[in-house]
Amino acid sequence: MKTPSQLLRDRLTPAFGTVAGVPVDPIVQRSQHADYQANGTLALARRLGADPRELADRILAEADLSGVVSAAEVSGPGFINLTLADEVIGALAGAALADDRIGVPRAARPDTVVVDYSAPNVAKEMHVGHLRSTVIGDAAVRVLEWAGHRVIKRNHLGDWGTPFGMLIEHLLDIGEGEAAHELSVGDLNGFYTAARRKFDADDGFKERARQRVVLLQGGDEATLRLWHLLVGESKRYFVSVYELLGVRLTDADFVGESAYNDELQPVVEELDKLGLIQISDGAKCVFPEGFTGRDGTPLPLIVQKSDGGFGYAATDLAAIRNRLRDLDATRLLYVVGVPQRQHFEMVFATARAAGWLTSQARAEHVGFGSVLGADGKVLRSRAGGTFKLVDLLGEAVDRANTVVSEKNPDLAAAIRTEIAEQVGMGAVKYADLSTDRVRDYVFDFDRMLALDGNTAPYLQYAHARIKSVFRRGDVAPVRDGSPVLITETAERALALELLSFPDVLADVVETLEFHRLAHYLFGVATTFTGFYEKCPILKAETPALRESRLALTDLTARVLETGLDLLGIAAPARM
Repeated sequence: MKTPSQLLRDRLTPAFGTVAGVPVDPIVQRSQHADYQANGTLALARRLGADPRELADRILAEADLSGVVSAAEVSGPGFINLTLADEVIGALAGAALADDRIGVPRAARPDTVVVDYSAPNVAKEMHVGHLRSTVIGDAAVRVLEWAGHRVIKRNHLGDWGTPFGMLIEHLLDIGEGEAAHELSVGDLNGFYTAARRKFDADDGFKERARQRVVLLQGGDEATLRLWHLLVGESKRYFVSVYELLGVRLTDADFVGESAYNDELQPVVEELDKLGLIQISDGAKCVFPEGFTGRDGTPLPLIVQKSDGGFGYAATDLAAIRNRLRDLDATRLLYVVGVPQRQHFEMVFATARAAGWLTSQARAEHVGFGSVLGADGKVLRSRAGGTFKLVDLLGEAVDRANTVVSEKNPDLAAAIRTEIAEQVGMGAVKYADLSTDRVRDYVFDFDRMLALDGNTAPYLQYAHARIKSVFRRGDVAPVRDGSPVLITETAERALALELLSFPDVLADVVETLEFHRLAHYLFGVATTFTGFYEKCPILKAETPALRESRLALTDLTARVLETGLDLLGIAAPARM
């Protein structure tokens, strides 16, 4: 089925082409001044050196809009305002209701998308700094999969490097059994801190740790077995956090830095053969074009350090080469904080210079800002340390339990607990995803758990209230494709808002700006409130109108449920 914007675009495109002499996109968008607005006239007027209003008049004269719009006029400097016929809105709404995908088509040319996100470090607990990468990455996976793309998840685990000598020696000191117990109960920070303390204070321990690194890098069997123990226990802990948070990452999605270890030297050699490597202060570097330091000198991407070791750049280059060559990826997403923007731009530029990243694939840094406390600084625990993610999520559920209990004290304890988990996790995720991801945001439990305003609990409650309509009326949704009747302004507004869902999704698939989907869902919920207050549903004037309004109500529930699910948020039927 077509959306209203597609229908209008189909009618306007021939007229634009006739006037311009070449194909032109009418650029049809929702408008505050009409239902939709065609904005393509202004760019066309600049290209032709013509008066935009006169051009818009000519386009309207050529366009066949019969049976689709009830009014069309030129506005302002040349915008074409378009008001859809009520019958068209009703027919499209009925068709969307009968469609399993609510009018959202699958991708005509699916990409193979690799999403790199979360990326915790072995033997370190996940903290609030991992929240945004995990939540945003999960939303990207959900949206892209639902759009019909092939999605490969990559959790780039920090599981290699010099700290493992220290960690393995500490494991040996306290015994494998005790170490496994500490790690299995989630006390990763305690284990790491104790190892670090000994490393800093004991020269003998420090020397043993350094020797252990050599053994690890040399493939010593006994050392590798201990390394696997550390990695395995850490993974189990991370997966338990993912299950609590309700994201789709599993053990199978971990591909650590160690996976690329054997590829680091070949990467350097290939770059060298291509003439991209330059020696700078003993290090092997690539100087991607267009990157300079503060003093204007070319900025190096250090691929191999002067001591022969490899850093993040080498691992990231090995990973990007693997994803393009072995996984046949056509879109690479790196969900990493904004401060790493330049690093990834340099890695992408190097991959392009090497011929790995071509016009057949694109790489994107999906950057995000920080989570702040009420003081405007990076969120810290009450003790002043890094906020453990499990503690943060646990508090969200506890507070949500209070909210749900006050709203519906008659709920059975088991149901209330389940709903509280959904509300708590939803509140945390929505506060993140409803913010423009490149911006910082303040973490505020009271605001994010509020039942009014642009919050997940508000949307979840709106969905639950819709479900209650069908319970009270003891009716089931009818999705036979019958046109929705448009008799009131509130019905019209709601139908138009719901029909915008495919356009919003298409935009989010491309931009990965999830706040656009969140704000759209908030708009759906508030528009439904206006409809609910002004248009009787179960007590509508006629049976036909009752069925029509139930259909609009059902379509609203489906859009809310689907949209929230794409953000990784549950939509309870009761609340």
